Amino acid sequence: MRLWSIHPKYLDSKGLVALWREALLAQKVLAGQTRGYTRHPQLIRFRAARHPEKAIALYLHAICDEADRREYRFDRTKINSRPRTRLELTVTRGQIQFETNHLLHKLKIRNPELHGKFLQVKRIQAHPLFRIIPGDPEPWER
Repeated sequence: MRLWSIHPKYLDSKGLVALWREALLAQKVLAGQTRGYTRHPQLIRFRAARHPEKAIALYLHAICDEADRREYRFDRTKINSRPRTRLELTVTRGQIQFETNHLLHKLKIRNPELHGKFLQVKRIQAHPLFRIIPGDPEPWER
């Protein structure tokens, strides 16, 4: 499971679809609707949120927004809620850099054209749910 902290706009089509599926699985885990993946480290930051299910719903809506922009058809009705409250999680600059390097490695192999474009981005944006703070990669990152 990879729940990217970087903005979904940087992902290629395979990455965006995989993120959608994995975030839907995370939603089920956080709602107690599955027995698998309950201890997955990617879920630590969502569980630490005041409202974990709202946090993952906001995360999913931002993925859908990117899919809509690309004219993909992700089924927004699969998201458990549309939170009306503003919620923000933090992510470290080191985590953003770690994920940027990880994505660059993936894109170099499966989408060299997008890899080249991604290399030109000066400042990587976080997923809309996250605010970037100083720090190293998250301790749960492998």
